[in-house]
Amino acid sequence: MVDTAYRGLLISDVDSTFLTQEVIELVADYAGVRDDVEEVTLRAMRGELDFAESLHHRVAALKGLPATVIDEVREQLVPTPGALELASEAIERGWLVALVSGGFEEIITPLAEQVGIQSVLANRFEVADGHLTGRVDGPIVDREAKAMQARFLSAAHGVPRERIIALGDGANDIDLMAEAGLAVGFHPKPALREVVDLVIDGPSLDPVREHLARLDGF
Repeated sequence: MVDTAYRGLLISDVDSTFLTQEVIELVADYAGVRDDVEEVTLRAMRGELDFAESLHHRVAALKGLPATVIDEVREQLVPTPGALELASEAIERGWLVALVSGGFEEIITPLAEQVGIQSVLANRFEVADGHLTGRVDGPIVDREAKAMQARFLSAAHGVPRERIIALGDGANDIDLMAEAGLAVGFHPKPALREVVDLVIDGPSLDPVREHLARLDGF
């Protein structure tokens, strides 16, 4: 059964795609472990490490941080040039816009709500007594989960594959790309570059707006 009919689905990774940053690295700054976390993140995005294992390792390094750090990191977010405009235009055209992220819902969702983005799937920090426990709360959002979300939203809202645009940058987005009529790699790592339809190596997501308009016929 179709819940709400949309003209298309724009589904995007968040860290280093919709945002210029990796959210977990911003949090790691407060724990003094950014360099270590950054190295593990890069290796995971290249496909050299299992994503779920790498995320558990990185989150464990944040154990003991006060949960108020989440609010501070949220204020530091820098959207990729053209990202907010792309999301807004897609929504105006009657598209469903979704974010799927190996990052963290507590930080991403408020930004999504400001833009009017209708769907967010991301990980959650486990918090106890006002501090991060060093564990993830709930199932890990990995490459398979991202693809499953695309399939779910497509089926739930009657969007055919040819009207799905997917954006990502790393190996964790490979399965997501397979669900899209147009797979877009934004400064993609080598593993992702091999499987996308469109590579953007420039500073902005504006080229995607051109494809959005072309799909809509204007």
